[in-house]
Amino acid sequence: MTELLIITPVKDSLDTTLDTINSVVSAAVPPHKYVVYNDFSSSETKAALETKQKELGFELVNLEDITDTPSPNYRLILQHARSMALELNVPLLITESDVTVKPDTFGKMLDFSRRHGNCGMVAAVTVDETGKVNFPYLNYKKHKEAVVEASHSLSFCSTLLSTDLLNTLSFSELSESKDWFDVFITRRSRQSGFKNYLLMDTPVLHRPHSSRPWKRLKYTNPLKYYIVKFFKRKDRI
Repeated sequence: MTELLIITPVKDSLDTTLDTINSVVSAAVPPHKYVVYNDFSSSETKAALETKQKELGFELVNLEDITDTPSPNYRLILQHARSMALELNVPLLITESDVTVKPDTFGKMLDFSRRHGNCGMVAAVTVDETGKVNFPYLNYKKHKEAVVEASHSLSFCSTLLSTDLLNTLSFSELSESKDWFDVFITRRSRQSGFKNYLLMDTPVLHRPHSSRPWKRLKYTNPLKYYIVKFFKRKDRI
């Protein structure tokens, strides 16, 4: 019996994507369904994903088969995954393609959500290669507790959305004009009476912006970064 739906949205960034997939498949989790969403990646990435699918047995959804809308299609991915999770009656756990999880990551997140009945979201804290808390959870880096009730928004880096939350929120509310939806869903979770948690004792490796290369311009070409951000309306929440 399936107890968890895990998804990974993919847009190229093949090296980190394969690291993510390998870590997810290797994780010790309860019976689960793992779906990789390929959002109009290059032919090279698509071929590599199809090869990896045959090797590891996860489900691959090529969005070109279900929509003509150009990438990014994160809104569609979330809506599709929510419907699947509700049909299975299980939580939805998003692990993005620039994150590497540990063998016990998912088990700890699922167990925590089950032990806290008013839980909306549970996120694993992100760290760099040295084990230091990094983006997007720098606001929490001084916390020493094992678990923090999140007062700030949680990212989708590696985050579980509880079944109760999925039943409460309609993802049809997600705006078509915005690229990222983690802030909106986090806020709506709290407004609906749920509590959101960040597990400081459950770190995952995060290589920021590996799955969104344009954001690296912030460090290499700041002027171009802000032109892309504001004039092309990228990264709007």
